[in-house]
Amino acid sequence: MSQRIVIIGAGFGGVWSALSAVRALDIAGRQDVEVALIAPEPTMYMRPRLYETDISTAGPSVLELLDVVGVRYIRGTVSRISTDVHKVEYASDSVASSIMYDRLVLASGSKVSMPGSVKGLQEHAFTVDNYNDAMKLDAHLQALSSLPKSTPGWNTVVVAGGGFTGIETATELPSRLRPILGDSQVFMVEKHDEVGPELGPGPRPVILQALQELGVTSYTGESVVAVDANGAVLSSGKRIEAKTVIWTVGVRASTLTEQISGAQRDQSGRLLVDDNLKVVGVKDVFATGDAARARTDDEGHVAMMSCQHSLILGRSSGNNAAQDLLCLPLHIYRQPYYVTCLDLGAFGAVVTQGWDREIFLTGVAAKHYKQHINGSLIYPPAANRAEALAVAKPDIEYEEKDGVLQYKRD
Repeated sequence: MSQRIVIIGAGFGGVWSALSAVRALDIAGRQDVEVALIAPEPTMYMRPRLYETDISTAGPSVLELLDVVGVRYIRGTVSRISTDVHKVEYASDSVASSIMYDRLVLASGSKVSMPGSVKGLQEHAFTVDNYNDAMKLDAHLQALSSLPKSTPGWNTVVVAGGGFTGIETATELPSRLRPILGDSQVFMVEKHDEVGPELGPGPRPVILQALQELGVTSYTGESVVAVDANGAVLSSGKRIEAKTVIWTVGVRASTLTEQISGAQRDQSGRLLVDDNLKVVGVKDVFATGDAARARTDDEGHVAMMSCQHSLILGRSSGNNAAQDLLCLPLHIYRQPYYVTCLDLGAFGAVVTQGWDREIFLTGVAAKHYKQHINGSLIYPPAANRAEALAVAKPDIEYEEKDGVLQYKRD
């Protein structure tokens, strides 16, 4: 192979970058360009599902898919990116290696922020940020039933953060804990004056109704400032005795973004990219998914750090990396269609449309809508080359068909 596109990351942005790059190369009739994807494991973890009770199917392998479309999978953890010499260094089983690239797509994702200013946070709090952390939380919850009922806080959970992930986690817990503990107490702590501050006023009445009916107590205008093995302390000085504290506050882009020399980053660590998802000021490097700060339309909206945007960002970045390498026209990334699908546990869900988040569905209908997205739409395609590449085009659109959201096919 005389030229190579290297993609870092096997999440939504990374896998779809790989598929779209292969598609663009196929269309151009180029067989002399290698597409390589580096990740610790060939698994697309369904991060939007990790708050759920059963996540046994939330880690589909993409190894067969990558193989059938002709993407070289490299098992490894990237340690260094040298943009001046177009080199990526990585380690696999403690063995250091490197690979050169002609175009690079950084799709290394994000992780929850665990600030050192919150005493005891890293030692005692749980997260649903990645698969291993979610499984660790599940094992902990299962073990709570063995505690003496006289143990303070044995059946109490504090969820730090009342944003999207915090709400989904908190509303799932009552039904999740019932078979384990019977009755439980769930507290959600949000530093802003309203729950779901980033969701706006549209869905808030439904969210508040769900919290009330499920028995979840909210503390707004408060933050968790300390965590220990037996509970949490709030900014007001109030202490909640709880054997379980789950942290959902804040997300930052992968620290690999800091290695893109000469790039600019936003307050979440995301790389600033142009409309083609090229990293501004850096030659031959694209960023995608949660690693990129990209505008979705001409009205000033910016992609959220979410799978919804990563799925389309990935298709655009991979396509453009290939097109750029071949000196062909690039696709302008735009994603004006926007929905918010918020799971509300046993209450149901709420689905909104548009950036003003007008309510579209609630209750059971919204729950089915959400379950279809989380359980089907966001999953990688089957390991069929033609079918996978058919849905890898950068300008793919969604459509409603028989009440189900799906990709629009030609």
